[in-house]
Amino acid sequence: MFRTNTLAQGEIYGILANGRRRETLRHLTEVGNGIVTLEELTAAVAATEAGGPPQKATRESVRSSLHQTHLPKLESLGVVTYDREAKTVTLCPHAREVDRYMDVVTGVGLTWGELYRSLGIGSLLIVLAALLELPLVSAVDPLLWVSVALGTFAVAVGSQLWSNRWYVRRALSRKGPRRGSSR
Repeated sequence: MFRTNTLAQGEIYGILANGRRRETLRHLTEVGNGIVTLEELTAAVAATEAGGPPQKATRESVRSSLHQTHLPKLESLGVVTYDREAKTVTLCPHAREVDRYMDVVTGVGLTWGELYRSLGIGSLLIVLAALLELPLVSAVDPLLWVSVALGTFAVAVGSQLWSNRWYVRRALSRKGPRRGSSR
């Protein structure tokens, strides 16, 4: 099958429409070499779904759907390679295109990662310019520049937490004591 160098936006949204596919890509991205066995992947996806150690039925359901549906779809789109005999899954170059859509975009059109990298590089350059006593920038104390940079980071983090407040609240409430538990 002939594939172009990029995935269509509809294909990416189709991939991301399913939680098991999203978790598969997230897990593969976090693994150092981007290669996992089907059993490792099944355990990771099932644990995420269960919010802890999964029951046998959940693991079997996840394994079956990964093997029969999700991994073949991801492979047909060139996002992973699924070796059915060795039972291994490997990330492919198209995974980077999908990963970009998995990162939440800010109100100004950048992902949060891009925003933080830009703030970090910009802050570093301004502080270095002040330390090197470059005109205009050196008129302000480098400590003040560092304070402004840290304040900007704090505002950005606060903004991200505020925009994701319901997700953060739900994640924090899951980690607390469960109702009816004898803690």
